[in-house]
Amino acid sequence: MAMSSPHTFPTHPLPTHTATATTRRRFLKLHWKVGVKPIPLLICLTLGLIFRFAVPKPHPLTPKAWSLLAIFIATVAGLILSPLPVGAWAFVCLTVTVVTKTLTFAAAFSAFTNEVIWLIVAAFFLSKGFVKTGLGDRIAMLFVRWLGKSTLGLSYGLILGELAISPGMPSSTARAGGIFLPIIKSLALGSESKPKDPSSRKLGAYLIQSQNQCNNNTSALFLTAAAQNLLCIKLAESVGVEIPNRWMTWLKASCVPALVSLLATPIILYKIYPPEIKATPDAPVMAKRKLEQMGAVKRDEWVMMGTLLLTVALWIAGEALNMASVIAAMIGLSLLLLFGVLDWDDCLSEKQAWDTLAWFGVLVGMASQLTALGVIPWMSKCVAHFLKSLSLSRFGAFSILQISYFFIHYLFASQTAHVGALYSAFLAMHLESKVPGLLSALALAYNTNLFGAITHYSSGQAAVYYGAGYVDLHDVFILGIVTSLINIAIWGLLGAAWWKILGLY
Repeated sequence: MAMSSPHTFPTHPLPTHTATATTRRRFLKLHWKVGVKPIPLLICLTLGLIFRFAVPKPHPLTPKAWSLLAIFIATVAGLILSPLPVGAWAFVCLTVTVVTKTLTFAAAFSAFTNEVIWLIVAAFFLSKGFVKTGLGDRIAMLFVRWLGKSTLGLSYGLILGELAISPGMPSSTARAGGIFLPIIKSLALGSESKPKDPSSRKLGAYLIQSQNQCNNNTSALFLTAAAQNLLCIKLAESVGVEIPNRWMTWLKASCVPALVSLLATPIILYKIYPPEIKATPDAPVMAKRKLEQMGAVKRDEWVMMGTLLLTVALWIAGEALNMASVIAAMIGLSLLLLFGVLDWDDCLSEKQAWDTLAWFGVLVGMASQLTALGVIPWMSKCVAHFLKSLSLSRFGAFSILQISYFFIHYLFASQTAHVGALYSAFLAMHLESKVPGLLSALALAYNTNLFGAITHYSSGQAAVYYGAGYVDLHDVFILGIVTSLINIAIWGLLGAAWWKILGLY
């Protein structure tokens, strides 16, 4: 029998005419598999090409600037429609800017050396320590044990638990999916409150809704509580708004409205979306049992707590010590590595950190180049002239721009995609309307968190919480808009008064 050559590669002959239609379909699926979704890709390419070649270029802009804006529009469309995973799509679009010579290689990758982006990456690694050591679960259970005798107290206990760990855990999605959703589901099922069932209203639906809506204010309270906060700060600086002592400046401006909202939201939801179960005597028992199973605080948890306290202290005292925030985060991460709380494989396996590095770098780089090439200033001047034609005061322009920025989020399925697409432009519009820069930058950044629960697709944590099946879609939209209006009222009235005291305007 003839032997096949060792260099002969296996072949897959086409199915014969006797093959079934199912076999042919399987063959085509096997041999024509692609990584991209064709229809979203076609839409993104069409938008970019139409904008570049069919829309007349404004006289003040160069062809290079117009080309970059077209690529940026296609990039943002891809973040919404997802023809590829976010990081992959961002890399493809960045490649297009280099291939078409719209940007040089150095300009295209300039943002990847930015300290804010690496601060985000380091903070993701720090948050890994909360999950690996179990410290996040322990903190949450302690608050449940102390406050969980009633449903309202249980809600506050979970919120305080998240508040305690959020400065060192910059992913609200990770907090939701990795720590708090499992606890809420356990509490709900223990009270016979089941998902996708009328019994969901006993306990689960209220706890899910309360935690999700309060998550927005927790993320807005601390600069390092959400990755999009750091992106906002970087984009603000690229537009020319300097933010001194970032961590403390952010906290001083956010503390009063955020804490008031955190106190008010569970009570308001308790009235308009009440749980059927008012008392939860079993919750502290469950928490106590869980803590007993975890045992005494372990050595790695002590190291994690000490590292977090040191890192936050360095963030607070950064300006006095002349130490950048990213250096403080690097010190914290180095300590966790040196003490063996984390190993390098933990860092390598943190896909969200590396994915964030990729697409944040692309968005920040494109936004910076759009500003440098004059696109953002040109757009902001056009809008500012329109607002001026309406004879609006600075306060009127500020209100219209902030509200518009907030409710446009119904079109986005990601907070960071929204920031990358619109933050720089809206901030530049504020500046052209003579609104104080620091006030504008912070208010837009806070809104970026507050609109995170208006729909089931508006943020990563919203998708996690609503995906649990405890809240009906009808209620998601109604409670989303009601809670949003309450947050806007608190931040717009109390927050504005507080910012006046701080001298932001």
